[in-house]
Amino acid sequence: MHKASILAILALVTIGLGGCGVIYKPDIQQGNVLNKDNVEQLKPGMSKEQVLSLLGQPSVASPFDQDRWDYVSTLQQRGGKIALKNFIVYFENDVLARTEGDYRPEDGTQMLTQVSQYPIVLHDREKEAEERRKRGGGGG
Repeated sequence: MHKASILAILALVTIGLGGCGVIYKPDIQQGNVLNKDNVEQLKPGMSKEQVLSLLGQPSVASPFDQDRWDYVSTLQQRGGKIALKNFIVYFENDVLARTEGDYRPEDGTQMLTQVSQYPIVLHDREKEAEERRKRGGGGG
């Protein structure tokens, strides 16, 4: 009987603490984190390739409107409300015409600083292909 009451109390305490936010909830970033310096380098007349090299692949590039690229990101801090940011790049005749929307220059920099403490493994596809060729695996 004594063990059963201890287990019941322990279960109630665990359930109670779970609802109080004691359980860690990480920040969740999804989408494009745009670098302030790169966004500030955008100038009308730049080619799509130049924009792509500065901002990276857009979150949304519609096949129906190839002159609009959307860079979308969301941030949810500690399980709170989700903040949505959308930065839109417009092209005319395959050159940058204008931009609009918002991005997270300060949050992006801060998040990149926080993330830098964790190891990131980047794959060098050319190096991997060369190693496969040396091993006789072909491909490429």
